[in-house]
Amino acid sequence: MAHDARFIPLTRRSLIAGFAGGAMALAIPRRAAALDVESAKVLIGALVNDINGIINSGASESAMYGQFEKVFSKYADVPIIAQSALGIAARSASAGQMKAFTAAFQGYISRKYGSRFREFVGGKIEVVGARQVKSFYEVVSTAYLKGQSPFEVRWQVSDKSGRDKFFNMIIEGVNMVATERTEIGAQLDQRGGNLDQLTADLKNLG
Repeated sequence: MAHDARFIPLTRRSLIAGFAGGAMALAIPRRAAALDVESAKVLIGALVNDINGIINSGASESAMYGQFEKVFSKYADVPIIAQSALGIAARSASAGQMKAFTAAFQGYISRKYGSRFREFVGGKIEVVGARQVKSFYEVVSTAYLKGQSPFEVRWQVSDKSGRDKFFNMIIEGVNMVATERTEIGAQLDQRGGNLDQLTADLKNLG
């Protein structure tokens, strides 16, 4: 009786190879869906909900700052923001120096902008739209504060780091990254370009 040319005898070797191939396929992480307008909007919607929860929690100032740092770490591309803020000095920094600076910068930026968001107590932030801008997405939100006119907070979102994160925000036209690049640069100049000293001092700034 002639064998079907398509029939492959099942052997111990082929069985092991099949299981190995299947295991490798399961072990390889699937790439997340590409960032788009809707996913950027969802990301910032979750961020805004967390901020609204903090500013209306009735927590103490120090507790709020700790919560803001957790939110910043969760939703912001901290390494990219820190590198952008440090500017050209980041090129000559060692990996260890950048790691230490980034950690200190995260606390500094959380206190600084957490202080700004504390002004929103009793108010709220709402996402109102999103659009693609070149290689990233911009999500527009409106902040409503008691006794003040509403104003815009824009969030710029990218997935270049491998995860959907915001890498810049613009509050009432004030660009966070541009502002921090100027201020961090001035702080570094005051210390004669000593990055280690700046990193140590950032723990008390914000």
